[in-house]
Amino acid sequence: MIRSCKLSLCLSRSGCPVSEEEPEEWLPEVKEKTKGRGRLKKDEAAEKKPAVKRAAKPKEPKPKAVRKPRAPRATKVKKAVDEKKEDEKNEENVSAANCCVFQRQSFSMDQAFSISTATTGVLLGEEPSSSKPTSMVKKEEPEDDFTFDEPAQKKQKTITAPQGRPIKLKSGNSLGDELQMTWDLIKVLAEKSGVKEWVCSNIVNLLRDENTIPFIVRYRKELINHMDADAVRDVQLVLEELCSVAKKSQSITQTLKKEGVLTSELEQALQNCRSADDLDHVYAPYKKGSKLTKARRAKQLGLEAAALALLHSPQTLDLHSWIKPNTEGLSTLEEVSTGVEQILADMIAKDGETLTYVRSLCDRSNVTLQSTVSKTALKEQQQTDQKSKPKDISKFSLYSEFSCNIQRIQHHQTLAINRGENLKILSVKVNIPDWVKTDFCRWCVSVRWRPQGFARPELMKILNAAVEDSYKRLIMPLLCRGYRTKLTTSAEKESIAMFVRNLRQRLLMCPVRGRVILGVDPGYRHGCKLAILSPTSQILHTDVVYLHGSGRNREADKLRHLMLEYSCQTVVIGNGTACRETEAFFADLIKNGFFRPLDVSYCITSEAGASIYSVSPEAVKEMPDLDPNLRSAVSIGRRVQDPLAELVKIAPKHIGIGTYQHDVSQSLLKAALDGVVQECVSFVGVDINICSETLMSYGSGGSADSTAAVKPAAKKSKAKTSSSISNHPNPLDQTCIHPESYGIAMRFLSQIGGSLDQLGSAELRQQVESSVRRSGLEALAQYLNTSAETLQLIVDGLTQPPGFDIRQDFEQADFKQGIVSMGDLHEGMVLTGRVENTALFGAFVDIGVGRSGLIPKRYITLEKLPVDKRRRSLALGPGERVEVRVMDVDLQRNRICLDLIRVLR
Repeated sequence: MIRSCKLSLCLSRSGCPVSEEEPEEWLPEVKEKTKGRGRLKKDEAAEKKPAVKRAAKPKEPKPKAVRKPRAPRATKVKKAVDEKKEDEKNEENVSAANCCVFQRQSFSMDQAFSISTATTGVLLGEEPSSSKPTSMVKKEEPEDDFTFDEPAQKKQKTITAPQGRPIKLKSGNSLGDELQMTWDLIKVLAEKSGVKEWVCSNIVNLLRDENTIPFIVRYRKELINHMDADAVRDVQLVLEELCSVAKKSQSITQTLKKEGVLTSELEQALQNCRSADDLDHVYAPYKKGSKLTKARRAKQLGLEAAALALLHSPQTLDLHSWIKPNTEGLSTLEEVSTGVEQILADMIAKDGETLTYVRSLCDRSNVTLQSTVSKTALKEQQQTDQKSKPKDISKFSLYSEFSCNIQRIQHHQTLAINRGENLKILSVKVNIPDWVKTDFCRWCVSVRWRPQGFARPELMKILNAAVEDSYKRLIMPLLCRGYRTKLTTSAEKESIAMFVRNLRQRLLMCPVRGRVILGVDPGYRHGCKLAILSPTSQILHTDVVYLHGSGRNREADKLRHLMLEYSCQTVVIGNGTACRETEAFFADLIKNGFFRPLDVSYCITSEAGASIYSVSPEAVKEMPDLDPNLRSAVSIGRRVQDPLAELVKIAPKHIGIGTYQHDVSQSLLKAALDGVVQECVSFVGVDINICSETLMSYGSGGSADSTAAVKPAAKKSKAKTSSSISNHPNPLDQTCIHPESYGIAMRFLSQIGGSLDQLGSAELRQQVESSVRRSGLEALAQYLNTSAETLQLIVDGLTQPPGFDIRQDFEQADFKQGIVSMGDLHEGMVLTGRVENTALFGAFVDIGVGRSGLIPKRYITLEKLPVDKRRRSLALGPGERVEVRVMDVDLQRNRICLDLIRVLR
């Protein structure tokens, strides 16, 4: 079995499948380069020989100071030439593309280099890899959660990091220019994401060139200041949001232009918008189907000049001269005054400085979110004679009389309140203190909107009325919508982040290798479905036994016969219906030595999503002759043999992780979960001899439903370059080293006197470590003309043992031979357990009693956590072992409350 460790983390270009749901409208069209040497594979971008490239393009205009072709590498080169060399290589390397290259024994999902080039001594790396030394970018402290066995990946915020070097764009225009907004994209992106500007600039450029996040995180570390995948994904989401706002702004501008209502001031206001709420506030009065606003009606009557005169030259304004007895809206002095007031109110509400000031007042005040039971719910509850079921208000009893400062409200509280509001059970409002209105009105009249000249009392009365009307009718609703949107967005982001962390840890649980597995899908009436699987997950036998009826002794003999026949010592039981009884049945047989001479043990695993998968097209295609119930048993067994390979077949939201999955943006949730699946597959790799089509699709750089979305241009490129693909396996394909760095790896091997034949051996490991200790990583990187980050990856790849799996350091399923019941628990008892799931309000822990206990969030404190987990929300994830103390056992409600003592390592 040959296994390749490099997958979609290197897939980054248009030559590979791209999900149709990916937002691509803002990406520029980049023409693919088709010229080059025959040895280079499709869409390659790094480690090309510059001399060959120039020879292939003799007609391309060159600066006078260009280096001569095939110039030997010198230790010292003129500064101008060095800068040009870096610019050329940046353009090449950022366009790194990866496509599947199938070989007889192994394959690389990267843009692979030919083995013949790497082994004949013709070094591909005459120039440094795209991970060139930048100006010694400082790493941030490794205090976050997930590291994939790599050095310090960091937090989103990079305020203390030194200035980095932005990479070069191929296209002439920057993305900011294409957006056509008044604000600077990189600055706003840095402000909203909390990431340094130079890092944001690099991320934007890398994403524009269609590099995937796993590829960026592993092979472009120095360009992103060692951020982890979640942090880069957060920046990507903010970028997509800003691009969406800009695109919507342009669309609105064109619409208003066609309708003939676009003015320079309105266009400027649209281009100033930084969020969807801001756009809606500006565009609302002009939407089709909506009534004309009071201000627009007054403007159509020609009163805008009077409103401006009140502000700029009030001493000359005579409102009586605007009266027209036969015109509605102008027939009396009162109507004229009202029209002027409405225009002024509209001007105040759309003024940027005014909105900034009122928001600053709110930031200093006690703004609260309040929820109560809605009148509709109360009315339905009182009408007990109606046929329809009344709303279950008791589920939201915590929020029936709820009030909390918006700065202190918890994310799960926000999502719960939103759910209650959507069900029409709760009525929600934002309360802003009255002093904010008082202070705001005073500031407007005496500072911002103070008339430029003497204004008579009747005019000042109009101005005061306009300010109060603007605040109550326009500004306050805008502020309330903004607070609700901000709270919901923040809660959704944290909820999705929780899903991502849980899913990553669930997918990266250590596989159980080399065992024959008995998968059991428990049941009562329809029996327990069995599937015996080989160590490579092949189906050896399927059956159904009825363990909870009168013939249980006969069924036990049948079980023993099957397990002896297939030498099966490991039982995996799904945690669904009849799980507790099935577990007790097996535990009793094991205790009595029924399976001797086999030493049998069992574990409980989550069967969430197994029934959905069993009737899916993927399952039907993979197991066409099996009953759906038996397919579930197969899936349950395989989840322990190789969690990643099996769970990728199931939609992430059905795996049973996280909370409030139906209350968050489904598009954002799907994108994030698909991204982390691709990330995990990328770092683990697949065995092409036994992997499923779904797993291969994620390894190809897209989600399972995007494998057919291949661009015509990509097909053409593939056909054109297929003749240059080598069928010889390269030993480096089995490592974490990227093909763009094969040349550097070969030079490093040559320097230490090693060879590819020694790959993964103790002898080579000793040679590598000795060289690094003697010369230092930084000095070696400079000598090899690459970055320390790239060299570290090469060192890791050369020293890792054959068949290395990053999951070997992660938690494995718990196997046991006996059980305890919930009745055995008492307050103060100390137990060990494993985290099953985490939510925004706490962590659920399996302590082996058939019911998970909850560690409330208030008990998960910093002093109880390892240092590397103290910066993460809740700091716990599925699969982690913990020591807990029983705080309360509620047998009637079937609930267990636990206190966290410590995280076990």
